[in-house]
Order: sequence, then C-alpha cells, then structure tokens
Amino acid sequence: MEFNPHSDSLTSQAPLSETNLHEAIRRRAEEIYIRNGKIPGHDVRNWTQAEDEIRREFQNSDRRTAVIVKVNGVQYVGEYRAETADGYAPGEFPPGSSVLVRLDGNKMMVKRSNGKILETEVVQRIG
Repeated sequence: MEFNPHSDSLTSQAPLSETNLHEAIRRRAEEIYIRNGKIPGHDVRNWTQAEDEIRREFQNSDRRTAVIVKVNGVQYVGEYRAETADGYAPGEFPPGSSVLVRLDGNKMMVKRSNGKILETEVVQRIG
C-alpha cells in the first residue's frame, strides 16, 4: 500500500549513550562546583548531585519520536525508538512523498529509500 506522509516527526531525540551521560554529569558537577564557590573536597557530593539532576531530567522528559503518515484519509502516528531505528533520521521522508507502508495490528512498517524498514508502534489513529 502506498501513501503520502503528512509529517515525518513529532520530536527528534538522539539516544543518550553512556558516554554522553557521563559527559553531561561531568559538566553539571563542574557547574555545581563553580556555583558553590569552588570549594575543594566536595567532589563526590557535587558528582552525586549532578548525577541525580541529569538522570531526573532525562527520566522526566516527555520526548517522543514518531512518524505520522496519512493513508486513505486516516493519519497514523507511529512511535519508534531511535536506538533501534537502524539509522533513520527525522526528515528522511519529505512531506508529500510516496512511500510503501505495511500495517499489521498496532505495528506500522515504513520502507525507507535505502530499502531498510522503519518499524513503528501505532499509538494513534486520526480520522
């Protein structure tokens, strides 16, 4: 079945790797150190506070990555996990382009121009 995508992404989100997480915590710990007057001997406390803040920010974030397609007047919102999207990048499907899609229950598979399949979970049907 072919369709025209209405839009291709709700939100772009890069996965948070352990390296990126460690660097974010390190930067936050340094900010805390500076903010608290560069007092030596508080490294562990600063690191722990930074780790708590960074992890809380990412756990509480309401980021969703999705592709929205329109098939026969019905819009399907298919969410996917960036880390399992096999290199898919938001914007890969230009608005109005024709692509192949297969719907299977709550799964929507979209064929990419490179031949790979973007597998999503249908979380909403509109129309």
